[in-house]
Amino acid sequence: MKQKIIIYQLLPRLFSNTCQNPVNNGTIEQNGCGTFNDITLEVLTELRSFGVTHIWLTGIIRHATLSHYPQFGLPASHPDIVKGIAGSPYAVNDYYDTDPDLAVNIPSRMSEFEQLLHRIHIQGLKAIIDFVPNHVARDYHSKQLPKGYTNLGEGDNKDLSFSPSNNYYYLPGGSLQIRGLTNTAPDQFVEIPAKASGNDVFRPDPDIHDWYETVKLNYGFDYQNRQSHFHPLPDTWIKMTEILLFWSGKGVDGFRCDMAGMVPVDFWQYAIGQVKMEYQQIIFIAELYEPLEYRDYLETGFFDYLYDKAGMYDTLRSLIRGESSTRAITSVWKSMDGMDNSMLRFLENHDEQRIASGFFAGNPWKAIPAMAIASLMNQGPVLIYSGQEFGEPAAGSSGFSGDDGRTSIFDYTVIPKLQKWFNYGKCDGQNLSENQRLLRRTYSELLHLAQAYPVFANGYLYDLMWVNEDIPNRDRIFAFLRYGGTTEEEVFMVVASFDPTILQIKIKIPEHAMNTVGFGSRQRITVKGSYPEQTSSETLLFSQIVSVGIKVTFGPAGYCVYSLS
Repeated sequence: MKQKIIIYQLLPRLFSNTCQNPVNNGTIEQNGCGTFNDITLEVLTELRSFGVTHIWLTGIIRHATLSHYPQFGLPASHPDIVKGIAGSPYAVNDYYDTDPDLAVNIPSRMSEFEQLLHRIHIQGLKAIIDFVPNHVARDYHSKQLPKGYTNLGEGDNKDLSFSPSNNYYYLPGGSLQIRGLTNTAPDQFVEIPAKASGNDVFRPDPDIHDWYETVKLNYGFDYQNRQSHFHPLPDTWIKMTEILLFWSGKGVDGFRCDMAGMVPVDFWQYAIGQVKMEYQQIIFIAELYEPLEYRDYLETGFFDYLYDKAGMYDTLRSLIRGESSTRAITSVWKSMDGMDNSMLRFLENHDEQRIASGFFAGNPWKAIPAMAIASLMNQGPVLIYSGQEFGEPAAGSSGFSGDDGRTSIFDYTVIPKLQKWFNYGKCDGQNLSENQRLLRRTYSELLHLAQAYPVFANGYLYDLMWVNEDIPNRDRIFAFLRYGGTTEEEVFMVVASFDPTILQIKIKIPEHAMNTVGFGSRQRITVKGSYPEQTSSETLLFSQIVSVGIKVTFGPAGYCVYSLS
C-alpha cells in the first residue's frame, strides 16, 4: 500500500540565506547564499514534522553564474550568457558537478551534497533533484566528467545543421547575436557556428525573451524535416542516461525532469527503463504542459507522475481569484480519462507566482480550499514550495526578473517570511506573526490528514456536485467522496468553499454513491466533522443523507472533512 507523497521544494541557495538586507542585483558577497550544510538534521526534522515525505532540492547541479572561484579552476561564465548574477539553475554547465556556491569547503562540494542526502535519509525522507534534459548552458563543459566518458559536443560535426550523431543543433555560417541584450562586458561572447537555443529557436539571433542562455540538445529528431533518427541509438541518449545513472548512484530517490515534453518520449522509455532496471524505487516526474501527450509519457515514457499545470493548477488559480466556477474542477478530472491519480498537484513552485503576491491572490488564506482539493482529491503527490506555508508574497525586485510575484531563481536573494521561521537554523518560528504560524499549522493539518488515512493515497474519487446543483453558491463550492482502495473501510466527504462569506449548506450524497462506498439502505450512518477540527457528530438515516443531505458550515474560503461510518 503506497504512502501519499508530499514534496517540499527548496532552493538551498535561498532556503537558508540569512542575509538581513539584500541589495538588488547583489553579489554573493553582498547578499550571501544558503549551503548544503545549513540543511541540518534539526531542519529536516522540522520539515518531516510539518508533513513532508520528499525534499526537492532545486539548483544543486553546477550551472552558469557570474560568481567565480578561479583558485579552484571554476571561472565565471561570460555575462552575455547568464541571466542574473547567480544564474539560472536550469542552465547547467556541468552535469557531473554540484554548485560551488552551496559548499562551505568548495573542493568538498560533492561530499557535502552526499552528506545532505545522508541526513535526508536518516530522517526517513527522500530526495528529488532536477534533471534538465532539453538544454544546457552555452558554455557547457564538464570538468568532473567520469573517466572514460566524453563531453557533450566533443565529437560533433559542426558543419552539419543536423546529424543524429551530434549532441547539438548547429547553424552553419551564423554567429551568435542576442537581440536586445545590453552588453556590459568588454568583449562579446563568441559562438561560431551558433547553436539552436533551448526553447527551440533555430536562428543565430535569439531574443532576450528567449532561453538565449541555453542551447538545445539533439536527441536524433530533425526539426527541419520532422523526422526521427533513433536507430542506431543517438549519442545524446547514451550520454544523458549515463548522467541519470550517475546521480542515481549517489543515492537520490527521484528526478523532476525539466521540460520533459520537449524531449522525445522514445528517449524517456529507454532512459527510465535503464535506470529502473538498476534502481527500481526511483520516481520520475515530468514537467509537461501538453495534455494530449500525457498518456504517451505515462504509458510509453514510463513516468510515474506528471505536472498538472495545464489542468488543475490553472483551474484552482482561477477559482482562488474568483474568476471561474467550480464546475471546471469536474471538467478537469474527467478530461484526465483515468490519469488523474498520476498527476502532481501544486499551487506554487519556482515558475509560478506566489499566492500572496498582488499578481495572484494577495492573500494566502484564499488558497486554503484549493489546497484541500490539491491534497485530498487524488492519489498523486502534492507539492509545497518553500515559503508558501508562511504566505510569502515575493514583494519587490531582487534582480534579473524584476517585480513579478515570483521569488527569483536568478539572483542571490532571500525568502523573508521563510527566513523568519528558519531563524539561523533554529526553525523555531519565534519571529513569525501569529497569523503566519496559524497558516503553517493549517497547511500541516492538511498534509498530515492526507497521510494519516490510506484512502487518500490509494482510494477512489466520487464527485458529488452533479446531485448538488441546487445548493447556494454552487459555483463556489466543490464536494467529493474518497473511499475504498484500502484494507480498512474508510469513507470521507471533503467539501471546499471558495466563497468569501460564512456559509451553511447541505450536501446530498446520492443513493448510487452510498451503495458504491458500501452503505446499505437500512443503515444508520455516523457523520463526524473531523477537520479542520472536531466540530460535530451526528447519526443520520441513509434516506436523510440521500434526500436532505449533511449540514456543512464554512468560514470564509475554507474546507471541511467528514468521516462516514
